[in-house]
Amino acid sequence: VQLQASGGGLVQAGGSLRLSCAASKRTVSTYAMGWFRQAPGKEREFVAAISWIGDRTYYADSVKGRFTISRDNAKDTLYLQMNSLKPEDTAVYYCAADRFRTSATRLIGNYDYWGQGTLVTVSS
Repeated sequence: VQLQASGGGLVQAGGSLRLSCAASKRTVSTYAMGWFRQAPGKEREFVAAISWIGDRTYYADSVKGRFTISRDNAKDTLYLQMNSLKPEDTAVYYCAADRFRTSATRLIGNYDYWGQGTLVTVSS
């Protein structure tokens, strides 16, 4: 399974971006999926997760109310809508899939497949 993340870029504080993550195989539509991010010099951290059918979502406190995770299983694609971006949101964003679970999880160790990452830079 390959995951291809896209949609990153440079945006001013207060702006919006939408990240996408396309999966190479249809089976991913049955996996829980998530977004993580890694800022320079920091560890990779949880951002958001969604169950396989999309009925349950979880967010890190730092992005709750600003970011929205969603998925379109017909297109094998995961999304992250990011609004009201802040400079501290600057990071490489990774999408990931958990092949053993259908419910969402924030534990990084549960994810088996990872995208290559897309850089989001928020200027002040």
